Amino acid sequence: MPEYPMTLVVSSDGAGQRLDQYLATQLSELNGSEVSRARVQQIIAKGEVLVNDAAAKSSLRLRGTGEDRITITKPPHAPPLRAMAEEIALDIVYEDDDLAIVNKPAGMMVHAGAGATDDARNRGTLVNALLHHFAKLSAVGGDLRPGIVHRLDRATSGLMVVAKNDDSHRRLAKQFSSRGVHKTYIALVHGLPKQDRGTIQSPISRHSQKRTRMTTRGFGGREAVTHYTVQRKIDSPYGKFALVELKIETGRTHQIRVHMSSLGHPVVGDSLYGAPGELRSQSNKRRAAGMPAILALGRNFLHSAMLELTHPRTKKTLKFSRPLPEELTALLDSLEKQPVKAG
Repeated sequence: MPEYPMTLVVSSDGAGQRLDQYLATQLSELNGSEVSRARVQQIIAKGEVLVNDAAAKSSLRLRGTGEDRITITKPPHAPPLRAMAEEIALDIVYEDDDLAIVNKPAGMMVHAGAGATDDARNRGTLVNALLHHFAKLSAVGGDLRPGIVHRLDRATSGLMVVAKNDDSHRRLAKQFSSRGVHKTYIALVHGLPKQDRGTIQSPISRHSQKRTRMTTRGFGGREAVTHYTVQRKIDSPYGKFALVELKIETGRTHQIRVHMSSLGHPVVGDSLYGAPGELRSQSNKRRAAGMPAILALGRNFLHSAMLELTHPRTKKTLKFSRPLPEELTALLDSLEKQPVKAG
């Protein structure tokens, strides 16, 4: 590994190249592992790169005549992050020496992202809470994802399984990949599906322009299978809705949200996939006394209600369930509240 600070003299090969482009190539070769252009831009922005002893911008065009000298003051690779224990209340449904079942609240990220810092994003996650509550978790997922076998979206609540040791983690992961884990979700969606039950099998891929979104309209998508059954139909002053039970055979990113949106029935609260940010009353006469003209949920109406799996060591079948959280039942009550008829 090279020593830092390090100085590079720009040869003719670098003539006309942007500073960040040139450095990404040179540092990747010198370090023996990829140094991304994004990472180079970060260290330039932090003032850790000097050109001819002066701070420079990523967009600087190099002359390549031997006159430009680039000094990198610190190693370009960020030190690896480790998730930190944090005292956060946690609904632990079940635990033994091999695994735990937890009921994640909406609004909590499962783990920090790879670009997280200790001060910014590595706080308040499920992993932070797990590290506080359990003495040991599996290390298979790395330092930022100890114990994490599968995930739930931040705005989704409900049941998750957590691995306490590496052997359990590998066995549970194999169950997920072989579709041996059965998950049931409850969602409230906009509109009334044409059929009371059905199966959606549209492949899912990342959106080509909006990288935070997934889509069923892209190319090269991965297989995704969602079964849905309408449990209840609601005709309210705020619109028509269906309470739906969903079982998924695959675990693609945003699968239920994308699939229901593809039918024209986005999950209530899911503005990323077409749902309005709030529910507005369409009929003052039909609205019960005291009910507001606008209802806002502040999360997605999506809950992981049931989880069934085989214990990785004992091979016994484990089944768990958790009811809808209070904020979701409260919204249902509001939608179904009927005005008092006179006389």
